[in-house]
Amino acid sequence: MCGIVGIIGGTPVNQAIYEGLTLLQHRGQDAAGIVTIDDENRFRLRKANGLVSDVFRQEHMLRLQGNVGIGHVRYPTAGSSSVSEAQPFYVNSPYGLTLVHNGNLTNNAELKQLLFSLAKRHVNTNSDSESLLNIFAHYLDQFPAESLSPENIFETIRQTNRVVRGAYACIAMIIGYGMVAFRDPFGIRPLVLGKRDVDGKTEYMFASESVALDVVGFEYMRDVQPGEAIYITFDGQFHHCICAENPKLNPCIFEYVYFARPDSVIDGVSVYAARRHMGRLLGEKIAQQWRDELSDIDVVIPIPETSIDIALQIANVLDKPYRQGFVKNRYVARTFIMPGQTQRRNSVRRKLNAISSEFKGKNVLLVDDSIVRGTTSEQIVEMARMAGAKKVYFASAAPEIRYPNVYGIDMPTCEELVAYDRTVEEVAKMIGVDRLIFQDLSALFQAIQMENPAIEHFDASVFTGDYITGDISREYLDDIAKLRNDKAKSKLAKQATNLEIHNES
Repeated sequence: MCGIVGIIGGTPVNQAIYEGLTLLQHRGQDAAGIVTIDDENRFRLRKANGLVSDVFRQEHMLRLQGNVGIGHVRYPTAGSSSVSEAQPFYVNSPYGLTLVHNGNLTNNAELKQLLFSLAKRHVNTNSDSESLLNIFAHYLDQFPAESLSPENIFETIRQTNRVVRGAYACIAMIIGYGMVAFRDPFGIRPLVLGKRDVDGKTEYMFASESVALDVVGFEYMRDVQPGEAIYITFDGQFHHCICAENPKLNPCIFEYVYFARPDSVIDGVSVYAARRHMGRLLGEKIAQQWRDELSDIDVVIPIPETSIDIALQIANVLDKPYRQGFVKNRYVARTFIMPGQTQRRNSVRRKLNAISSEFKGKNVLLVDDSIVRGTTSEQIVEMARMAGAKKVYFASAAPEIRYPNVYGIDMPTCEELVAYDRTVEEVAKMIGVDRLIFQDLSALFQAIQMENPAIEHFDASVFTGDYITGDISREYLDDIAKLRNDKAKSKLAKQATNLEIHNES
């Protein structure tokens, strides 16, 4: 789960890409990168580990010259946290290509073998994004430079879609030609398109979420469709084509639960409105199933920030006081997407502080968007009790997460998930609450479909174990568990240190 931005126009794009990435910082806090194309058709690249504000100083921004560019904020699932795996990636042949990718490929090992056997191409990192770029480059290389056309671009995407599996929303630039954005046939990861007019010239912007368009003055046009490629030449010609067989929208449902900002619109769904619906439906379930406990609950308290809108709706349905019982330190990263269980555990108390007066002597209903590993929930419950809560009830706006995610979310093993092979009562005991309730999956679907009834199916594999790409075996899940646990990531990071090709600093 990363954030990507691409802008093509007639004015310098460095500042707009920077601002867009800051609005997508919630999608990845491990690394950031921007590449532009200058007037001499050269890539200008800056990428490093850290937040957007740390990676790009004034001297870097001055060097990122050009009217076209792409940017990325990284949250590592595949590979390591090394700067060598920060994006954008680029290759010199053919033409000069650079690419940013949000998602995760499920057949990366096969792709590496394919690249070597077909094209003698070397992939320098463990990143599936580098493999995807090289696959794209290989198929693009079959067309002669003097006749590269929009149809050639779309045929390249078609061939890429035939061999690549998994989740991918991508933006690429081809020196001398233009920018191309494409999305996997299931539309698992989001990608939106916007435009603005500057001095009579139309500029275009792609981004993971619509909020990135808003901040730099681009008007939201539409979402990139599943299996669609959009190609915009450097002189402003706009082309688009569906490049996959039988595409079908199956967006990741966790985008609406947790990842996306509430002020974003993804696939026609207001994230804010969807979360309000989640809260109302969960409140109705609590009212029906917890009749004996309702009179016992004194106050409803959200665990900031994603669950604030959800908790407010629950409080309204239950006719209970709503209170902000935790104060969030906004300078601590989101704990769920930190690269390692130790870091996640240590950061919870630095991230939140309890307001004792809202807990002391009260029976509280805590509300969160989801429970993944249980680490954060357990510590927050302990904080509530230390602040004086008599009883602690807990409501999750998402169902029980029981299965690994293979499409770009860092949930690599069943054993790391607190709800795996446990009853609701056992999970309640593990996180230390008096009673626990989860949202029904059907209600979660309903909350989102109320905003866009045209979405008939979702990637909900973390709840159901049903992987929509149809290529996930038990052996595959075992393999990624070995590759992506904290110990393996630490080893990969040490190995990658010796392989890094440093960009301009």
